Amino acid sequence: MTPHLPAVASPSSSSSTTTTSRAAAAYHHHHHLLDAAAAPPSSSPHQYRRRRRRRVPGCLRPRPPRAASVRCCAAAAPAPQAAVPAAATTRVFVVSDLHTDYPENMDWVRRLPAEVGAGKGQGVDALVVAGDVAETRDNFARTMEVLRERFAAVFYVPGNHDLWLRREGGRYMDSLEKLTALLDACSELGVDTGPRTIGDLGIIPLFSWYHKSFDKEKDVNSVRVPSLEMACKDFHACQWPSDLTNDDEALALYFDKLNDKNHDAIEEVKSSSKQILTFSHFVPRQELCPEKRMLYYPYLPKVIGSDFLERRLRDIHSNRKDGAACHVFGHTHFCWDSVVDEIRYVQAPLAYPRERKRRMNSEGWLPFCVYRDGFNPEIYPALWSDYYNKNKREPENTQLAPWVASHFAKYHKFH
Repeated sequence: MTPHLPAVASPSSSSSTTTTSRAAAAYHHHHHLLDAAAAPPSSSPHQYRRRRRRRVPGCLRPRPPRAASVRCCAAAAPAPQAAVPAAATTRVFVVSDLHTDYPENMDWVRRLPAEVGAGKGQGVDALVVAGDVAETRDNFARTMEVLRERFAAVFYVPGNHDLWLRREGGRYMDSLEKLTALLDACSELGVDTGPRTIGDLGIIPLFSWYHKSFDKEKDVNSVRVPSLEMACKDFHACQWPSDLTNDDEALALYFDKLNDKNHDAIEEVKSSSKQILTFSHFVPRQELCPEKRMLYYPYLPKVIGSDFLERRLRDIHSNRKDGAACHVFGHTHFCWDSVVDEIRYVQAPLAYPRERKRRMNSEGWLPFCVYRDGFNPEIYPALWSDYYNKNKREPENTQLAPWVASHFAKYHKFH
């Protein structure tokens, strides 16, 4: 997902429903709900061209190498030219939102170095995939098979796109049945969907889903935009049993409770690991998304996160010392790297091909190496998290950001 949707002009007659439907239909023809937002205020792309790019030793890049470009986050180092030192090394890479139904994204996966994670006495390379791999089960299995060939360990949690049914040809009764099929495929391929320790690092996948009440910030009412049901394809592409719905917290609670079956394994990982990385597809805190006034679709925060997720990961990390706790997430396609209340939050999305062209986050830095025998202590540059690391959040401010106001003023009418 990524944030914006053209607004719909304030209706002046009984044709408002038709106008809204046409606008939503026109949008879906050209955009996804979560297309990229503009750069934050007072941060021009030229500033990021001038920024010195720090490198993480031993991180990989897909091949063939691409020309350097402006990036949303710091670039990883080029593919290693020399052998990994003889001492055992644990490296953990993270990525989300692969969306390999796009041929360009599947090509990116296939270009990852085949020798990664060979483990020939040199250590272990693991990959954490924070959801939204592919829309169909077959594409999902093909993608995970390629990744499994390249990494000694692969971890996964499901995203919303993974549970869509619209292209499955009636294969599954509902999205829960498809979830079971995806987890079965992971088991067959040797992909981890439960807690496990790699070296000194505990890796804990957390199942989650979003709920509207996650959004607690003031709404922007100066423009009319299509409803969530019209704008968010999940409401149509996913199917649920009658007692589960996106209209309340039922789905979020259901997915959160799926983690209870791993309680004993989580406790074992907590007791045996020096550091812990948890990961989910959805967003655990609203502060990890730009304010509504910055977004082209201000309803976005209602379909991105879960309070239950944040409480659960906080419980897991409760006794970690400084620098020993990290949570990786996905879904919004915003590169992110920041520390909030002593936990580091990272998003490293591949996202859609059009976003990579338009948003300054080329794929050269992915998958992001977040751990190499310990978490790297440096916080890496990412446009939006950099902005909020330096500027206070203003959730009560509903005055549209200049680029959003300009967009609406150009194409739509205000109330």
